[in-house]
Amino acid sequence: MQLAVINDSKQEIVQIRENEQRKQIQSLVQLARSKTFQKGNLKATLQEITEVAAKTLAVERVGVWLYTADHTSIECKNLYDLKKKIHISGQTLLKANYPNYFQSLEVERSLAVSDAINDNRTQELAASYLKVFGITSLLDAPIWLGGRVVGVVCHEHFGDIRQWTVDEENFASSIADFVALAIEASDRHTVQAALQKSEAKFRAIFERSSIGIGLADIKAEIVDINPTLSQMLGYSREELYGKYFIDYISHQKGDLEVYKQLISGMRDRLEIEKYFRHKNGQLVWTNLSISMIPGSNGTPEFFLAIIEDITERKQTELKLRTSQAAAEAGNRAKNEFLATMSHELRTPLNAIMGLSQLLQHGMVGSLNEKQQEYINCIYSSGEHLLAIINDILDLSKVEAGKEELNLSTVSVVDLCNYAISTVHDQAKEKGLNLISKIDPQAETCKVDIRRIKQMLINLLTNAIKFTQAGQVSLEINKVPEGITFTVADTGIGIDSNQFQFLFEPFKQLDSRLNRQYEGTGLGLALTRKLARLHGGDVTVESKLGEGSRFTLFIPDQVDLTTDINIVDENINKFYAPANKLNEKRILLAEAEENIAIFLHDYLQLIGYQVEWINTLDKVLEKITNFQPNLILLDTQLLPSQDSSLYQILMQESELQNIAVVFMGGNENELPELNLGQADKYNYILKPIRIVQLESILMRYLS
Repeated sequence: MQLAVINDSKQEIVQIRENEQRKQIQSLVQLARSKTFQKGNLKATLQEITEVAAKTLAVERVGVWLYTADHTSIECKNLYDLKKKIHISGQTLLKANYPNYFQSLEVERSLAVSDAINDNRTQELAASYLKVFGITSLLDAPIWLGGRVVGVVCHEHFGDIRQWTVDEENFASSIADFVALAIEASDRHTVQAALQKSEAKFRAIFERSSIGIGLADIKAEIVDINPTLSQMLGYSREELYGKYFIDYISHQKGDLEVYKQLISGMRDRLEIEKYFRHKNGQLVWTNLSISMIPGSNGTPEFFLAIIEDITERKQTELKLRTSQAAAEAGNRAKNEFLATMSHELRTPLNAIMGLSQLLQHGMVGSLNEKQQEYINCIYSSGEHLLAIINDILDLSKVEAGKEELNLSTVSVVDLCNYAISTVHDQAKEKGLNLISKIDPQAETCKVDIRRIKQMLINLLTNAIKFTQAGQVSLEINKVPEGITFTVADTGIGIDSNQFQFLFEPFKQLDSRLNRQYEGTGLGLALTRKLARLHGGDVTVESKLGEGSRFTLFIPDQVDLTTDINIVDENINKFYAPANKLNEKRILLAEAEENIAIFLHDYLQLIGYQVEWINTLDKVLEKITNFQPNLILLDTQLLPSQDSSLYQILMQESELQNIAVVFMGGNENELPELNLGQADKYNYILKPIRIVQLESILMRYLS
């Protein structure tokens, strides 16, 4: 009987085992046939897998845990509770907190742990996980994908300790394999979806792009074109399919070599302007960009051509070039006209102003009061006309980009004193209070001395002109990036609506002012352009009826060098005794007869021996014979672009001890003088004023 009982028990155990194996096989077949896998929905697939595993092995919970991207922890993606019939997710286990457990996952095919609380491989989980949920036994199967562990399927048993069978371990491993398949299917589905989306997006761009797009195979046969390119060339897609791309494009020498470089990978992209021939025979100018599209094996398979129609732009460029050429020709003509007019106007002005000065100073006899009034009017009118000519020429040079600044470091105090002293008489004549205020930190600035004087005097003269009573002030301040010169007045002010016209050439804000205030409207325009040439600007604040504030900003310049002080040009006149002067001889080299008469007569009247020449022929011989103490030399007599001038002056022994003063209309026309000796060479601007001439005489013949 006992033997029979034993045999019956064995048969029952065998039957149970067979039933469990059958159940496991059926579950795996169910998963293999599942349509959820085909959809690529990882969440739904994991839910199905965990439910099947929990029911098959009759465990309380089955969870799928996957490593995070940095492989430092595992996160629960899906955990099914058989009793509660719910799915949860989100819990995380850090690898650093459970080193033995994670190490076992990496080296063992599966972890069949009967006593999970005390087993060395899982006891690290006891306090924080196993005891919390009442887990006594674990059957964990690592998930292998791509040759490495990407996660684990956890089968959790509650209650009495459970001994796991080999069949159960094999089943758990199979479940892990199904999870790996689900992950692969999901990734593949994601890639396919992304690819389909990308293809749809490319097709939409291809079809709707406003730029022509063409695709050709490696033989240059057209595979596809978009509607824009079809419209650009006048052909339908069907007409161009299979045709050679190069049959519709212009050819140049070297094109084949460039295409070979593109195919070989020596060039990533080809950018070139080409013209295509339209179906109607017309030429279509395009900007052509060609790049290679590789095939699956990485070798070039297609040409991608991006084609932009630039015919209209080319036509516009042609018109612009024509207009530009005409404008440049007009500008050249304007500059030539201004240069000619400058010479033609300055020449008689030099004589008018020079001879007027002789009459003013009574050099040829005394004048009565009315005659003195007339001659003063003639001279002041000449001064005014000369100022207009100079402003027009200066503005023309700045606008043409031909004005070059000669920067040097200047004392701000000297600069201020010069500007104030220059306009002092104008302010005094109108009864205006003229004041200045200088920031102690504003010591020097690097500027073109002649131009900064011009800008300050323009602003001060304007302020005095439009101020009937009150004061005009010049305030100089050091600011973080440079120096500001602010000219303020209590004059008529400016309507803010007129600010936009304030700095336009030949513009006066109110035409009625022309009758009350003389001027051409050039001063402010020129001042702003000169300021911007220095890298600065001129700004304005004003209120109608209350006055204006014009601020000239000059930025700091690098490499400040030795300070240069401005020489006071208001030098007191002097007259030396005739018996001393007649020992001094002056050679006057002047091309214009009227100017020569003025200078010759004046110099002789005050006691000098003067000889006039109007050509430089045999000049060295004349210098040797006459032995002058000073030479006044008209720059018109010099050969054009005479680069050897300075060397001649230095090398000729006859000129070694003679001072030479050049006379001309542009003090920058002889840059060599900047390198010379200040005690021997100088330059004065025409028309020559007596005060300038006396300053030269005192300097060199005192």
